[in-house]
Amino acid sequence: MMLEEVTVLDLTRVLAGPYCTQLLSDLGATVIKIESVVGDDTRSWGPPFVDGESAYYLSTNRGKKSVVVNLKDERGRSLVSRLAMDADVLVENFKTGDLVRYGLDYQTLQGHNPQLVYTSITGFGQTGPRAAEPGYDASIQGLVGLMAMTGEKNGGPTKIGVAWVDVLTGVHAATGILAALYERNRTGKGRYLDIALFDVALASMVNQAQATLLTGQAPVPLGSGHPSLVPYQAFLAREGSLVIAVGNDTQFTSLCEVLDITQLASDARFATNESRVEHREVLVGKLESAFLRRDRDDWIERLRAAGVPVTPVNTLPEALGDPQVAARHMVSEIIHPTVGPIPMVGSPFGKVASRRSAPPYLGQHTREVLEGTLGLTRQEIDGLIQDSVVGSDTKD
Repeated sequence: MMLEEVTVLDLTRVLAGPYCTQLLSDLGATVIKIESVVGDDTRSWGPPFVDGESAYYLSTNRGKKSVVVNLKDERGRSLVSRLAMDADVLVENFKTGDLVRYGLDYQTLQGHNPQLVYTSITGFGQTGPRAAEPGYDASIQGLVGLMAMTGEKNGGPTKIGVAWVDVLTGVHAATGILAALYERNRTGKGRYLDIALFDVALASMVNQAQATLLTGQAPVPLGSGHPSLVPYQAFLAREGSLVIAVGNDTQFTSLCEVLDITQLASDARFATNESRVEHREVLVGKLESAFLRRDRDDWIERLRAAGVPVTPVNTLPEALGDPQVAARHMVSEIIHPTVGPIPMVGSPFGKVASRRSAPPYLGQHTREVLEGTLGLTRQEIDGLIQDSVVGSDTKD
């Protein structure tokens, strides 16, 4: 495993942070997840639940060790500080400056562990007029203009169906951590990373943001359409919908041939992508009428044979049942210590991510980590549990 000698102290909850640390776990890192006595917020987010474990929590905590610590107790803070002394990476998503009062901020810990790669994930970062504001995926989607450009032309602001900004923030944080670890191999020094949902959301607007900077114009909602390519969207056929992704004029000509509307390919209004974008509504209307003449699967077969990029519009159950999922091992069964076998979406790292242990139940590894990593005796741990400094589920 590529990160098998890396230890990550995970002081995050909900989605962006846990997704980041799960990626590191998939790559082989040992991830110690510090939780309060009630655990990660998402443990209670549901339904659905399976034997008390929420689907939300299960989705982003694979391969971690759960240690319950009361940070309000000085002894609890001391335990986490000691764990940080031996960690390679610390990831936290507390409010800006919140960990200073616990002595778990970068400046304090870096003084004892100069090699520590410390990553803070917040809504707006450590600087700027919004630094103290909490940040949530939905509010960030609204703030950066994503909602305003999403949805149908005459509809209201629309949120993407997944907390996409959180997921992208987790990916960016993990990427930064890997780069910092690489740098540390050369310099022997750690680094502080300030990752903000707001920054990631703006950067992820890519072509839309660049177009706005150049023109000053706000993107408009196009449904499933593309601002710079036509036709590049979903169409309704008989018995379902499909997505056409025409990326060049040759593909457009092939599309017209399959749809038996070859005259459109030579029409000056549609001959080039630039002209097709200019006459989007006229062209889309003609294509909509054409697609209604046959069943979706018939069109898909014909278009694929002609080299036109096309896919069905699937529901998520249909997507998870696609043969490609099995071929890529993107759904696998994991044995949970209390629930038993549960299906989980696999890691995009494929065979590299061979660690497939289930997400831990709350406090599953408290004793293991305190005894094995910090050298505490069983009697000392029992005393800490009795004093509510740490928590250890009776299942262990």
